[in-house]
Order: sequence, then structure tokens, then C-alpha cells
Amino acid sequence: MEIVIGTKRWSSWSLRPWLALKRTGAPFTETLVELRQGETTTAEIGRISPSKLAPALKDGDLVVWDSLAICEYLAEKFPQAKLWPDDPALRAIGRSAAAEMHSGFTALRGECPMALEEAPRKLDISEATQKDVRKIVERWNQLLARSGGPFLLGEWSIADAFYTPVATRFRTYEIALSDHGDAGAATAYGERLLATPAFLDWEREALAG
Repeated sequence: MEIVIGTKRWSSWSLRPWLALKRTGAPFTETLVELRQGETTTAEIGRISPSKLAPALKDGDLVVWDSLAICEYLAEKFPQAKLWPDDPALRAIGRSAAAEMHSGFTALRGECPMALEEAPRKLDISEATQKDVRKIVERWNQLLARSGGPFLLGEWSIADAFYTPVATRFRTYEIALSDHGDAGAATAYGERLLATPAFLDWEREALAG
């Protein structure tokens, strides 16, 4: 398999399926395309991805070109990796949480882009972004309370892959979750995401590049 990803410092959408693929333990090659290079970036990604956007996964003749679709494909291809829990209720809730991140929280994503190379700095975020943060804190606490942790659905899952870039944003822009509702277990959970071996591998490579 080959995964096409964007610049590791910035590409939150690439990070998500990369974490899931890493979790499977399957061998893969990685094609890194530098973002923010205009038509050069589009052409490079377009050699594999019909959307001309990163990420994309190539498995033989098959190309999957959406981050959530890639993760779902990997969950089906590698059931032993337990990318979703066996419990159907937890699985449904986890899919809801991942889809919510996939399609929502646009204020947070726009105002606080993933920027792993930047030193933490305090950012005065807009009310729209504060609303996104409050909802994320609520969602994290809700899922952690239901599953018992340490991750959203108990064991690490695709849902955690989708929220890992969010944890980097909270760190980079010094967003204190306690300022946006009852942080509860959410603060420790965000720190836990950033301490997983797979994310640390990604971050190390991002900063070295």
C-alpha cells in the first residue's frame, strides 16, 4: 500500500489516516507532497488522487481519496487491528464523533490551523471558535465517561485519530479547556493523544523535514 500525504507540519487530514494505517502494523510506502506550492502541489497529488487533494491511499489498483473513507477501508481490511470497537453501540457513537469532526468545527479549523512547527502561543479566539471548543470538550467528556477511557471508545480507535490534530491545535494556541466548560477528563485525554508513539513518530518527522 501507498499513502499520499501532505506536509506533516500542516496536514491534519493526512495525519488522521496515517495514524490508522500505522496502527494496523501493515507495511506501506509514504509519498510526501509539499503543500502550499500551487499547481505543483495539485499536479503531484493528482498523479494518484482523483480529488487532487491529500490524503489518498493506493492499494493495488484501488485508490481511496478521503480521510474518513481511508480509515473505514483500513478497519475492514485489517479487522485484527480493532480500529473500531466490537461493541456496536460504541462503534456507532465513535463513527458519529469522527463524522462530526470530518464535517464540522470549521471555525476552529480555520482560525487555528495545525502548525506543529510553531511554539505554543496564546491566541484570542473568536466566539465561533470558542463554541467549537466547548462542543469538543463536551463530546470528549461524554465519550470518555461512557467508555471509561483511556481513549474515547476505551481502546484507541479511528475516533482518536480524528481528534489528534485538534489536540495539537489546543497545544499550539494555548487553548485551556477549563476556560470552555467543565474540562473534566478532556484535558488529560488531549495530552494522552499527543503522547502516543505513532503521533510522536509523525511529529518527529514533521519537525525534521
